[in-house]
Amino acid sequence: MQARYQAILDQLKTFIPKQRLISDPLRTLAYGTDASFYRLTPQLVVRVENEQEVIKLISLANAHALPLTFRAAGTSLSGQAVTDSILVQLGDGWNGHKINADASEIRLQPGVIGAHANRYLAPFQRKIGPDPASINAAKIGGIAANNASGMCCGTAQNSYRTLASMRMILSDGSVLDTGNPESVEQFRQQHRCMLNALGSLAELTRSNTSLRQKIEHKYRLKNTTGYSLNALIDFGDPIDILQHLMIGSEGTLGFISEITYKTVPEHPCKASALVFFNDVRTTCEAVALLKATPVAAVELMDRAGLRSVENKPGMPDFMRELPDDAAALLIETRAKTAAVLQQQIDVICASLIHLETLRPVEFSTDPDECARYWAIRKGLFPAVGAVRETGTTVIIEDVAFPVERLADAVADLHRLFQRWEYPEALIFGHALEGNLHFVFTQSFDTQEALIRYEGLMDDVAKLVVEVYGGSLKAEHGTGRNMAPYVELEWGTDAYELMWELKQLLDPTGILNPGVILNRDQQVHLKNLKPLPAANPLVDKCIECGFCEPVCPSRDLTLTPRQRIAVWREIQRLERSGDDAERLRQLKKDYDYQGDTTCAACGLCSTSCPVGINTGDLTREIRHFHNESHENTAAWIASHYGGAMRLSKAAFRIADTTHRLIGTSAMSGLTRGLRKISGNRVQQWTPAMPTAAPALSATRGNHSTGATGQVVYLPSCASRTMGPMRGAADKSSLADKTITLLEKAGFEVILPTQSDGLCCGMPFQSKGMFEAAEQKRNELNRVLMNLTRQGTIPVYSDTSPCSLRLQEGLDPALQLFDSIEFLDRFVLPQLIIDPIEGPVALHVTCSTTRMGLAEPLKRILSACCRNLVIPEQITCCGFAGDKGFTTPELNASALRTLKDSVAHCSEGYSTSRTCEIGLSHHSGIEYRSPVYLIDQCSRPRQP
Repeated sequence: MQARYQAILDQLKTFIPKQRLISDPLRTLAYGTDASFYRLTPQLVVRVENEQEVIKLISLANAHALPLTFRAAGTSLSGQAVTDSILVQLGDGWNGHKINADASEIRLQPGVIGAHANRYLAPFQRKIGPDPASINAAKIGGIAANNASGMCCGTAQNSYRTLASMRMILSDGSVLDTGNPESVEQFRQQHRCMLNALGSLAELTRSNTSLRQKIEHKYRLKNTTGYSLNALIDFGDPIDILQHLMIGSEGTLGFISEITYKTVPEHPCKASALVFFNDVRTTCEAVALLKATPVAAVELMDRAGLRSVENKPGMPDFMRELPDDAAALLIETRAKTAAVLQQQIDVICASLIHLETLRPVEFSTDPDECARYWAIRKGLFPAVGAVRETGTTVIIEDVAFPVERLADAVADLHRLFQRWEYPEALIFGHALEGNLHFVFTQSFDTQEALIRYEGLMDDVAKLVVEVYGGSLKAEHGTGRNMAPYVELEWGTDAYELMWELKQLLDPTGILNPGVILNRDQQVHLKNLKPLPAANPLVDKCIECGFCEPVCPSRDLTLTPRQRIAVWREIQRLERSGDDAERLRQLKKDYDYQGDTTCAACGLCSTSCPVGINTGDLTREIRHFHNESHENTAAWIASHYGGAMRLSKAAFRIADTTHRLIGTSAMSGLTRGLRKISGNRVQQWTPAMPTAAPALSATRGNHSTGATGQVVYLPSCASRTMGPMRGAADKSSLADKTITLLEKAGFEVILPTQSDGLCCGMPFQSKGMFEAAEQKRNELNRVLMNLTRQGTIPVYSDTSPCSLRLQEGLDPALQLFDSIEFLDRFVLPQLIIDPIEGPVALHVTCSTTRMGLAEPLKRILSACCRNLVIPEQITCCGFAGDKGFTTPELNASALRTLKDSVAHCSEGYSTSRTCEIGLSHHSGIEYRSPVYLIDQCSRPRQP
């Protein structure tokens, strides 16, 4: 590390804990990537938790003349969230929100994920205006700093237009809260010169007729190229000008520490229609007609885009037979009531009646059908990513044209694609605003490829600016990607005005230099991200970061995106033979950062646009490392019943010791043993289960079977782990499950020799694939026999096991996870008397992956009037036995749990191992929903 960075690091250590200061080669490499196609490796990553830390950091950066780049979620596409200096990342301290009395405003800290803000507002039928495609991952700080918009946002509901007030930290460390009159007055006194200069620039801009008219024209369209110069003509008060300049400034003018949005309606009634036209021109004529109708969104898709998804499951057959110039519009309308919605549908249909469509215009209000329509639109970007050649990246550009010239613009773009040989390029976008995205694949590994990309971008810039007077960036921000073209788009006067604003607000130039404004006309062709082949399991990764919010290790070590980025570099070094020492160090560090602390839960696949499960890569790496242990694994698999009896004995010994010496002494003893053993002794907690009692094979044969028969498959965990010491109910999960099933009228059938049965998950998670398949195949044979070749349903009581079994059992078997079986077959047979609560619910990663989160919430809501689902908790990180062997992963994943459920007396989940960590870190007992259902239910039939 350079001396200047070491000096600032030493000073930062005096007020920021070392775990939030990252300077090692592996993690700085990992943080060198964002969703763009640029890579810059920071010298230092600082995770800040509050304003005071930001202020002190800015002061040190000024003193050392070291640039700072602020990053929220890193989902930006134009290279604005990477740096080779100091990267500043938001920690947990930035997740606050407050809604005013009538929900007309919401105050948000920059670390709040956009979708979470909308979840807070949902009970009031309100939402924030911006709706970027990345809203499930993007954070408010980035949404505001990039003036991100989206499909329904347009220009009327973006951050600039819905800003109520803002709290910001400027480059001199001063704080301004525009919603606080005292703060405003103090700032006016202390920054009089700055505000006077802003006022003067605004007056000069308004008096420059040609410049003012250009600004007015630019912001009739969606536009995020350069700074928000419209602030200089829209507002007279320099305070208003300043806070609106911060919108879209990409962290180059200051740090947004809080923003208050004016909220917008979220109407409950929605309808969508997918309308196909013979040609693009007619499609664009339809857009112009729809602009005057009550539509919420109009998304255009060209033939190349439709072709990229036409063979996907669920796509209509006729899509494959569309003409070569065909295009489609996805139209959505929203209203407060069904009656108003129908009126709006009638108006929209009437506007299109004189245009020829390939199929009749039909709106649907069915949520599932509408979801299928939107799946077509949302599948366009990942469709290109999924079929690209390894080593290439996916580029999504973002332009805007006057709506009345949209058809000609689309035709001209297609001609450019042909000229520069991008046959796979496709166009889609928010047509109502003239905002088009075009997507293509690009390699940067040869000079010829670089020249081709440069040529395309130069021609696109001239087309958009000189021919159509459009925007080169409509909603993705300028970044490094479009910085060389800002002057072309805006002209010299406006461009130099932007430089004056930068100099006024960041005179030392420490805030994200080179972004938005850059004198280097080749900056968009430098520091391009390499995407070398790493493993077919992850080679399609586009490093968008959508996976990061759900990863349990995201604040401990690496995220899925970062694991893939580092593994790519390791594989590149392996093949090239370059820098053997660096390779050795990266591999050594990856063992803990990438492998040991990966829960391999697969939640990343649920939010990945191309469906990548980074856990598959982790298991394959473990398989390679554990090859020498395959024989041991096979022996354990063959003697699994004995292994389970040993586990039960260990729980019995631990519980007896706990009872004899007490919790405090037991904690101290086990902590000491773990430390002495170099963490080889597993972690013990007071939530550790007791040993489960033996389950008799005749235990479940007492029901009349009035409802039917069911084979009950208790998992390994259910068979070995009883309730924790001090549990409210001493019954084992297996006993409680049988009691409940019998109460609902089922005849319960148990495997006669269940001790040795296993789904294979314990072996699979460690990469011991042969032993895992051995156990699953063995269980398959037992179940086929027990269910009479699949005629009797199987009830699986542990969600992770259910997921693994569903992925590999004989299709004839009717295997149900406990959630689905309880929801579909058990609850209808019971009368539920709900408790008041509040009770906490943890949705396991396997539950989410099986699509059973909503049924689980439905079950708990039926049994409890006050259900609490902690906002920031995804996978708990216990990951089978990692809660014992790598307890820091579980602790990090659940670090916010205790405060979230402090008012709850009990919690529920569907995995016995997960419940250990949940109980330990929450301070309340977590157990299966079966206990709650049994507690508050009675049979319908006496």
